[in-house]
Amino acid sequence: MITVLLMLGVASVVFFVIYLIPGDVANIIAGERATPEQVAHVRQALGMDRPLYVQYLDWLSKVIRGDLGKSLISGRPVMKDLILQLPRTLELMVSAILLAVVVGIPAGILASVRRSRVEDRVVSTLGLLGLSLPSFVIGTLLALVLGVYLRWLPISGFMPFDEDPVHHLKLLFMPSLALGLSMAGVVMRMTRSTMLGVLGEDYIRTARAKGLSERAVHYRHALRNALVPVVSIIGVQAGTLLGGTVIIEFIFNWPGLSSLLIRAIYQRDAPLVQGVILLISGAFILINLVVDLLNCRLDPRIRYG
Repeated sequence: MITVLLMLGVASVVFFVIYLIPGDVANIIAGERATPEQVAHVRQALGMDRPLYVQYLDWLSKVIRGDLGKSLISGRPVMKDLILQLPRTLELMVSAILLAVVVGIPAGILASVRRSRVEDRVVSTLGLLGLSLPSFVIGTLLALVLGVYLRWLPISGFMPFDEDPVHHLKLLFMPSLALGLSMAGVVMRMTRSTMLGVLGEDYIRTARAKGLSERAVHYRHALRNALVPVVSIIGVQAGTLLGGTVIIEFIFNWPGLSSLLIRAIYQRDAPLVQGVILLISGAFILINLVVDLLNCRLDPRIRYG
């Protein structure tokens, strides 16, 4: 119920914020040389001459039915553009999350187990570096080193997977690495911190007293209890990635939701802007719902009323 109310609230905020932006879409569509009569005709055709609350109720009723309207510039259904662009952003986001999990969690475990030793210092320094450098800085450095100087990978562009899988993966590698390394620093630091807290608990000492191997203690007992805050931070980072890939997609010319949103804002294409923001906001809410359910699964003591 709370999720539904949040979605309704987000939809309402998205609608009214768009109409608070200065400027007139009708003037843009009609052109610079359009007469007032032509602009008025465009406004009437778009239904913009009606009271704002009437426009809102009409828009909300369509959104509930899954109709996000049509682009004011291209005339295509907004849902069609979202369906085309969403998988590209999701592919980039999922690749970055997998990289962050594969790198961040083992590195955090290593740093906690080897606390105050060389391994801990090296891993913590690398994690701090990942936290300090924004993803667009990492992306720019990767493009310069791997693309310009070494010429190992293509710098930017997009190729559908079904047309050339190898070239598609080459184009995907650097933007995913830029996002994943930045996120891996967060995951590593959280894993290290929670593991250190868990390793000092009484039940860990009891497990060791029973003669269990260190590997069993670390992975069977400590890691499971340390994963709850780690999963939560991964969920937050995933929601941030969904709407925060703007600069990375721009640097590597990756045609995802962020580039679609920038173009729609520049053209003042209100239905398309509303559709993209609504999709990103809704996905963020659903990701947090999934994280809460996973936390309940990992720790039966957690209950959400």
